[in-house]
Amino acid sequence: MSGTVGLGNIAGVAVAVTLGGPGATLWMILAGFLGMASKFVECTLGVKYRDINEDGTVSGGPMKYLTKGLAERGLVKLGKVMAVFYAIVITFFAISGGNMFQANQTFAQVRAVTGGEEGILGSDGAKTIFGIGIALIIGFVIIGGMKSISAVTSKLVPSMAIVYILACAVVIGVNITSVPSAFVAIFEGAFSPEGVAGGILGVMIIGFQRAAFSNEAGLGSAAIAHSAVKTRHPVTEGFVAMLEPFIDTVIICTATALTIVIANTQTWQDQREVVAETGELPAGGVTLTSDAFETVLPWFPYVLTVAVALFALSTAITWAYYGLQAWTSLFGRSRLSRNFFNTMFCVFTVIGTVLSLGSVLDFADATLFLLALVNITGLYFLLPVVKRELAGYLAMRRGERDEESVDA
Repeated sequence: MSGTVGLGNIAGVAVAVTLGGPGATLWMILAGFLGMASKFVECTLGVKYRDINEDGTVSGGPMKYLTKGLAERGLVKLGKVMAVFYAIVITFFAISGGNMFQANQTFAQVRAVTGGEEGILGSDGAKTIFGIGIALIIGFVIIGGMKSISAVTSKLVPSMAIVYILACAVVIGVNITSVPSAFVAIFEGAFSPEGVAGGILGVMIIGFQRAAFSNEAGLGSAAIAHSAVKTRHPVTEGFVAMLEPFIDTVIICTATALTIVIANTQTWQDQREVVAETGELPAGGVTLTSDAFETVLPWFPYVLTVAVALFALSTAITWAYYGLQAWTSLFGRSRLSRNFFNTMFCVFTVIGTVLSLGSVLDFADATLFLLALVNITGLYFLLPVVKRELAGYLAMRRGERDEESVDA
């Protein structure tokens, strides 16, 4: 959950309803439900085909199930090619969507609450300094082995997620009379969008893009983390993984979208006009969500800044792990190889802080598409394996229940 719940839910949703209007919300929700199915399949396969290394660590994910699973089906060469291609692409996504986006939006929120472009962080030099600071914190964890920051984020991130959802509930509750009209805007915007390039297809793509960016369903990345679970039945971890898209997208992303649509701030309206006129994404994102909260809770942007920083750190650390697993599958697990990747990851943290939001998202979306393409293709090839695993597990559970009824 630390890799999925984060700035994709806060800044990503703001981007979605700015580019695609309120209607993007409906397609995000639909993508969340569909993502539950793909998460089940990929995490079941991740556990089934994982490797347990000599040092006790576990290596799993698409790099393993594409190689081993397709080999079992007589597609040895195809499996190897797909696994290598996947490892290359997820390495790029780890340093863009999982890293640069986090640094970029963290800086945007911190600058917003410290006076904006006229404040102490208004200069371009401040971006670089801030990026170096974030990179050093991440480096202390992934290179220096400083576990204390990871321990803090693992405890505080769930708490901040709860605070965030409660704040969304407060804004929605205060504007409860606007809820029906917000839902009308969401449904009408999904099928009759105004000012969105591509019409209904354009808003659908935007909704699915931001949902996949947030919940990672279909990307295969979650299978890397889930592979480390202790279980005798891979299917059980598939069931657990289904919770992620539901909590992440159906609940949290929807709460964010409703908050922004109901608050209907002037900054959101202005940025939508810019998108309609130029087709380009302004510098907004997390700041749009922050402005929506400020309409009811003037002090909440400061709390949100803390939440954004914690979410960003936990997500970046998680993606550093994902990227490292892909990197070592390509170049080996030597200390030199791992340190090179970790150093590169930190360098791109600084780059992400300096670049514009549009540039970061364009690069991340391109790699996201390639990830989903190769991973979902592999999932279709391996569906018979998942069906057998599921049938075997359900048969075992039925047998256990029959034995319990006989004993009773």
